[in-house]
Amino acid sequence: MLRHGTRVNLILRHSPHLPPRTAPTLHRYITTRVSVQAPAKVNCTRPTTTTTSRVPKFASRTLATTSTPPDLASVIAAVKMSTPPQQPPNWKYTPEEVKKSANDMAASFKKLDDQIGAIPIEEATYENTIVPQLELENTTALPRNQLTFFQHVSADKELREASAEAEKILMDASVESTMRHDVFQRVEAVHKQLDELKKTLDPEYIRAIEKMYKGYVRSGLGLPEETRKEVEALNKRKGELAIKFSNNLSNDTSFLAFTAEELEGVPKDVTDGFEKTEDGKLKMTFQYPDLFPVLRSAKNPEVRKKAFLGDQNRVKDLNTPLLKETVEIRTKLANLLGYRHHCDYVLEDRMAKKYENVMPFLEDLKERIKPQGEKDIAELLPIKKADYEAQGKSADYKDVLYVWETRYYLNKLLEDQFKIDQEKIAEYFPLQNVLDKSLAFFENLFSLKFVETPKDQASTWHEDVKQYAVWKYDTAEPVFVGWFYLDLHPRPNKYGHAANFGIGPGFTDLKDGSRTYPATSLVCNFTKPTAEKPSLLKHSEVTTFFHELGHGIHDLMGTTKLSRFHGTSVSWDFVECPSQMLEFWTWEPEQIKHFSAHYKDGSKMSDETIKSLVATKHVCDGLHYLRQVHFAMFDFGLHNKGIKDTPADLDKTWNDMREEIALVKNDGESMAGYSTFGHIMGGYDSGYYGYLWSEVFAADIYYTRFKDDPMSTKSGLDYRKAILDRGGSRDEIEGLKEVLGREPNNDAFLKELGIAA
Repeated sequence: MLRHGTRVNLILRHSPHLPPRTAPTLHRYITTRVSVQAPAKVNCTRPTTTTTSRVPKFASRTLATTSTPPDLASVIAAVKMSTPPQQPPNWKYTPEEVKKSANDMAASFKKLDDQIGAIPIEEATYENTIVPQLELENTTALPRNQLTFFQHVSADKELREASAEAEKILMDASVESTMRHDVFQRVEAVHKQLDELKKTLDPEYIRAIEKMYKGYVRSGLGLPEETRKEVEALNKRKGELAIKFSNNLSNDTSFLAFTAEELEGVPKDVTDGFEKTEDGKLKMTFQYPDLFPVLRSAKNPEVRKKAFLGDQNRVKDLNTPLLKETVEIRTKLANLLGYRHHCDYVLEDRMAKKYENVMPFLEDLKERIKPQGEKDIAELLPIKKADYEAQGKSADYKDVLYVWETRYYLNKLLEDQFKIDQEKIAEYFPLQNVLDKSLAFFENLFSLKFVETPKDQASTWHEDVKQYAVWKYDTAEPVFVGWFYLDLHPRPNKYGHAANFGIGPGFTDLKDGSRTYPATSLVCNFTKPTAEKPSLLKHSEVTTFFHELGHGIHDLMGTTKLSRFHGTSVSWDFVECPSQMLEFWTWEPEQIKHFSAHYKDGSKMSDETIKSLVATKHVCDGLHYLRQVHFAMFDFGLHNKGIKDTPADLDKTWNDMREEIALVKNDGESMAGYSTFGHIMGGYDSGYYGYLWSEVFAADIYYTRFKDDPMSTKSGLDYRKAILDRGGSRDEIEGLKEVLGREPNNDAFLKELGIAA
């Protein structure tokens, strides 16, 4: 999952967005909930930096590889003697400072807009109209993201509340800034000078002018004044609803209480971590580390059903009206802006370009995968029947697969037919070992080096957080890349899933050419170590970690001149591609062997177990991809209505579509999973299809450049320079053609799915 800061001042995408894939491997196939995302985050005045001492000594890491960068020892020695050219961000804020900084930043937006609006239109130039806006975007990006990041990670309630308030202040200010017609007129005047400007300006700056102008037009600045006022009011309300939706999810502390007997089958390590009610029952929250083991392992079918329904409906009353009103606003805005519907508005600015390009893609995928989904169900039903018989419940058996049963019977399939015990597999993946070897993997493939800052010198928001200085060494001397943070374990009121948060983008100062380096963070919730065991990861969590690290690397590697194009600032139907591609490595037998080290004695996973594990990669793929198609089509089903059409019924659309597309049954239960579907309230509206769309590109790159030589440093560097370094500074298709040597195609994607092209 990717979490971003909203663009400052001239918002490129008017609703914040954050791609999110929660369980991209074994359990991605039958994940039982939509991962939740809050709106994107932003910030204020640049904070004072802290001082750190000389870069600390490297941790010792090794990696199985077929190619090693030359003179690595000398490079390491050089980095050891280097001090990062930029100090890490300062995280010492009080609630009062957060709110004051947000108000100061909002005032700076207005001050600049007033300044530009006072320029006579005929005197508007690139230098006096565009450059000041680009400079403000650059300098406010880091502090803005910090201010609104605290609400997801701070242990201080007042600081979290101040952070949420700051987000509202800055979102309103951004909407007001985007709707300044006087500023638009000056930008429009400069846009008319493009032919002349192209003779002297760098293409990246030309692209910025084009995007800036288009952003104003898409915001309705070409409309009559009364209509513009209506658009502004609707956008403010839409932003307010998104914040409330997100906060309702973040602040949810609901739980279900079960007896120990009811939780029979759930691993003791899990239930030992549950708090107890006054009457001694065990409290299962709806966070992943609590919920998923119950859905996967609880023997009692009524317990699994209760847990699933509880999760789906936990914020129904709070979030259903917010989503309903938001969809109505989006429909009205699309109509005011001259589009058929919200899908047309969104897709115009994506790789797909048109609704008519995406729907055939989804329909075709659904029809191709449906036979696999039916086969998956036919494979799981006998397991269900045998389970009911073994428990003496044959009379209760029904020959259908309910949505709350898939995870449990998939787990039994893996155990019975593939001899995969996920708890035993996890013993080979202690978190620290996976972390060290994951970083070593990226070091080797992309010519990087991660240098951890000692705890007593680190500048972080919590004592659990690790801080790294990142360098690249494919040049004559090591080059600083940026700051990287890992916040890996759960704590009260922390963001509850796994995501990459972009904290500050990199950019080059437009006046003196100096470089500001990025900062990014992975926020995860892996089980905490105990006195008896270290934190252990299931293989699916290893893949999730790799996936999120992929976002983090993408966010760090950008070399663009402007912050608005840095790193992951790409089209949202492409942004998951780099992380999805990296998932392939966690299924390579050689890499599984290398990453494994039993927490007791360091022994490697056996070849037989690895073979069985790899054989499960595509188990129930049909159900997984049909589930993804369901989410994408539900998203479109809400947003492909015009102003005169009858709005979609949320309950009916969600539940009926799931039975029709995903093939699992609801048993007459009305579920409100859409009320936890953070994607479509956090920037993925009319965009969830992007997960499937970008996976086509991910498979194409892997099969073309890495399948035959997974650890080729040459391919890694070619890919890094073509895709990661360039960010959004050019159309994504150009990077794809550069790294592939041709136009992309879907052959590898279909091959992965076992479908003929």
